[in-house]
Amino acid sequence: MNIGLLGFGVVGRGVYDITAARDDMQVTKVICLEDITLPDAEVTRDFNKILTDDSIDTVVEAMGGLHPAYEFVRAAIEAGKNIVTSNKALVATFYDDLLPLAAEKGVAFRCTAAVGGGIGWLSELERVRRVQEISMVGGIMNGTCNYILDSMTRLGLDYGEALKQAQALGYAEANPSTDVDGIDTWHKLILSSNVAFGVSMEHESVPVCGISRISAEDIANFKANGLTCKLVSRGTQAEGKYTAYVQPTLFPQGALEAAVPTNFNLITLDGEYSGRQSLYGQGAGRYPTAYNVVEDCVSVLAGKSFYSPYGGKVSADNSVKLRYYVRGGDAWIDSVTAEKWGTASVTEPVAVNEIHAWLKNNPEAFIAAIAE
Repeated sequence: MNIGLLGFGVVGRGVYDITAARDDMQVTKVICLEDITLPDAEVTRDFNKILTDDSIDTVVEAMGGLHPAYEFVRAAIEAGKNIVTSNKALVATFYDDLLPLAAEKGVAFRCTAAVGGGIGWLSELERVRRVQEISMVGGIMNGTCNYILDSMTRLGLDYGEALKQAQALGYAEANPSTDVDGIDTWHKLILSSNVAFGVSMEHESVPVCGISRISAEDIANFKANGLTCKLVSRGTQAEGKYTAYVQPTLFPQGALEAAVPTNFNLITLDGEYSGRQSLYGQGAGRYPTAYNVVEDCVSVLAGKSFYSPYGGKVSADNSVKLRYYVRGGDAWIDSVTAEKWGTASVTEPVAVNEIHAWLKNNPEAFIAAIAE
């Protein structure tokens, strides 16, 4: 396998290092905006040098972002080159364009590292769904948010202090909004649901709420009631109906989710025969993520393409009802409040879509579902 590598940052460099020790694949050309020299690969800023090189059969996209990553990947598919990417935003956003095109052109498309970094979650879904129907996917999918929530809970830091610490350690970007507002997890849930259920989830039907409004007061309320807050995703299918949402959720302190430390991920599926299975590990990092990119290259060599057949569009029906912790309210919240925790309300069961719609009109509020 001859690889054209797009990007030479954290993940791209890791891919180069791992493939350098193998004799079944080689990075021959690298797109990099910096002036670097590699002993066995040509470094260029011109994507056309990869696109028009017939010896390159596989393009590994490690640039991140939507543009020009999308244009490069689409052109590579059109040129008959296999695609391996770690870019969850790219795949989730352009799923309906890139997946049918890859099938039409007869090229492989793999993106295992896009969800869970080094965990191998999507390839596990691929394996599981060969034998059984998957009824639920979800869990802790973002290491930045988990680090912040864990630091607030264990160390007593407020949100701002925990975020600064995460940034100092490289777990959070200078602009952390994609992580803390839940968008990263949202992309991962959509992609996971698509693979697990063999569908294409309508983005607008999947509500998302992050952790940026959480306060020390909230953490104190949770501790006083024996609960721990985590940002989780959940997607389900049953009898042709689907749910999908991302939101802070409160777990009993003895629950598996409550024990996940620092920047780790815990992602779970529920299978028809196997029941609940959870995968735990590093959700990011140079070599954990690059490892799964190279695993995908090995899978391409073995003749594998995408993880599930491309499915038609479906919308999430989030009418399922849950109890919620709500700090900040109005007359409607008062009307569904079952008890008070300090100044915050705990609601009777309300529909997921209903409270997320309320939150859009009350952006200063903080909500967290209470796990059943």
